[in-house]
Amino acid sequence: MKNKYIDLVDQTFDFPNEAFDVNEQGELSFEGIELSDLIKQYGTPLRFSYLPNISRNIKRAKKWFNVAMAKVDYQASYNYCYCTKSSHFSFIVEEALKNNIHLETSSAFDINIVENLIERGLLSKENYIICNGFKKEQYVENIANLINSGYHNTFPILDNYRELDALTELVDDDKTINLGIRIASEEEPKFEFYTSRLGIGYKNIVPFYKKKIQENPRLKLRMLHFFINTGIRDTGYYWNELRKCLKVYRELKKICPELDCLNIGGGFPVSTSLSFNFDYEYMAEEIIGLIKVMCEEDQIDEPHIFTEFGSFTVGESGGMIYSILNQKKQNDRESWNMIDSSFMTTLPDVWAISRRFIMLPINRWNDPYERVLLGGMTCDSDDYYNSEQHANAIFLPEYNRDEPLYIGFFHTGAYQETIGGFGGLQHCLIPQPKHVIIDRDQDGEITTKLFSKEQSHKAMMKILGY
Repeated sequence: MKNKYIDLVDQTFDFPNEAFDVNEQGELSFEGIELSDLIKQYGTPLRFSYLPNISRNIKRAKKWFNVAMAKVDYQASYNYCYCTKSSHFSFIVEEALKNNIHLETSSAFDINIVENLIERGLLSKENYIICNGFKKEQYVENIANLINSGYHNTFPILDNYRELDALTELVDDDKTINLGIRIASEEEPKFEFYTSRLGIGYKNIVPFYKKKIQENPRLKLRMLHFFINTGIRDTGYYWNELRKCLKVYRELKKICPELDCLNIGGGFPVSTSLSFNFDYEYMAEEIIGLIKVMCEEDQIDEPHIFTEFGSFTVGESGGMIYSILNQKKQNDRESWNMIDSSFMTTLPDVWAISRRFIMLPINRWNDPYERVLLGGMTCDSDDYYNSEQHANAIFLPEYNRDEPLYIGFFHTGAYQETIGGFGGLQHCLIPQPKHVIIDRDQDGEITTKLFSKEQSHKAMMKILGY
């Protein structure tokens, strides 16, 4: 009778795979990391960042787009940008920058990070800084300071009409401002509104250019920026919005010869299940092929392509490990496995937007399994996890008071720390868990370093004013 947890996984997925494996003792490894050893060294709850996966995904995307361009003889360049909002941590950004990429920013403090990277020699004037977002005064001022310092590849992406006037007032008269305009795309029908609040409407972009930019010698419109919330998916909605974007690009190009960059945003998906299957190479080829054809129809030069990958860059580098503290049987059908932390504070996406991650036990894969619910430690009914991406259920090795059970959530590297308020107040004063950085040395050996300790009561009370 096949009733072990490993039997359940074997009959459901193609397992093991390149990221996960299980040894004879029934213990899980991730990217060659023995997670039981990590728990012995650092304990739980534990957040980790595995840096090599960042460089891996950047290299993969570069290959997909460059190969796609070569296949159709595309006569322009591909430029990979990392969206810092996905994770601002220094070790994340530094790892990404090892791969000759560029940055996309969202707020004033992002520019302070850029300035720090410049001072340390990690960014040069050849790097593109794509400045997105609705821009308050400090953000505009910081962007202007970068341009005035000679960083000519700083591209403010206009989100509204007023930002242009503020920029021209602050940038020195002898400096050229390379601009981008963000398209306010139509949202997918499931949204409660029709058009994105970000950017300028399709029909207003050409008139705005003619009125405010075309005759000003200090201004050059270099980039058209396109992004949709659902990300890059092989759906009718995505292709329809991309075609609308290209139509605007073609109209602008006829009257704006300096326009030579098309930013197709980001949104390559991250694996959230062992059954995940997405043809990245196909999508890159289809996107580049469509742009090539539409440019040929109008006999215009192909634009340089920019992508802004945030979650795709860093998502698959992150993980969160918990201990099961106890099991509560609230009725004859539901068993609650209680973790030693909170989903609301450590994985806020699971309750805020019902996001699902790869969830697997770390040990006891050779034991029988049972269906359970997972509960967090806060006094909040939303602090739970009740299903996986591939099934409306959770199965784990049977609870045994005498045999500890550890579980891991994987590919959690994007947004969780910042949305959860890293280093700040946590719901019900649940402390922020320790955070470990995992890397490999020149010989390929695994190295670990404690980035931050578990939050102490003194640190929490200081924030609260006690």
